[in-house]
Amino acid sequence: MKIATWNINGIKARIDAAMTWLKQASPDIACLQEIKCADEAFPRFEFEALGYNVDVHGQKGFNGVALLSKRPFDEVNPRLPGDPDDVQSRYQEAVISVPSGVLRILNIYLPNGNPPGSDKYVYKLAWMSRLRDRVKALLAYEEPMIIAGDFNVIPAPEDVYNPAAWTEDALFRPETRANFQALLNLGLTDAFRACHDEPNCYTFWDYQAGAWQKNQGLRIDHLLLSPQAADRLQACEIDPSPRGWEKPSDHVPIFIELAV
Repeated sequence: MKIATWNINGIKARIDAAMTWLKQASPDIACLQEIKCADEAFPRFEFEALGYNVDVHGQKGFNGVALLSKRPFDEVNPRLPGDPDDVQSRYQEAVISVPSGVLRILNIYLPNGNPPGSDKYVYKLAWMSRLRDRVKALLAYEEPMIIAGDFNVIPAPEDVYNPAAWTEDALFRPETRANFQALLNLGLTDAFRACHDEPNCYTFWDYQAGAWQKNQGLRIDHLLLSPQAADRLQACEIDPSPRGWEKPSDHVPIFIELAV
């Protein structure tokens, strides 16, 4: 089973790119982030025509996540527990039946948090703490689980083109990386690093200053696996090709192959 994640950076602007990539790559499950539209404005019929079941947790003009699955959803729950006043659309949790049992998918768009020292950074760290609490609770089910999405976290110096330039950025601050490591310490596996140890493999290139052409990127989109999912991991790859297409997202898809 192929499971992909992609920050699409506006589904209306990238619908052609999304359709092209889905036809080419044909993932069984695709987690999309930053769709930037309300539920009713999401182009679900186009994806349903490709054979996907669609669930959307949108927000007009900002944020928003969507799940596409060739298998039916057994259940889908929006919103991350822990803060009833949080109205930002950044989280979906789904259970999908597979031949071996069930697969749980968490589709996340973690806050950017810049600038550090602001309320936005406080929100980012609090959101990460809430995510950790939720994942810890779900790990007790001892089932294959994947946390997929745009984490807005650069885990290590080898995941950014110029670490010194990012030391004070919310994506690379010590507190951010410590929170990400605390999540991994629950027993999760970074799928990409389980399959690749080479540096300079990125999922994001800014639109400015020729970042794509110079390969000045960041690895901030991740697939984290529970022990039961990690045992079934066969491959994990980044597909940089859509970044070179016309009107691209600044992120590219990353996907895993999982035995189910």
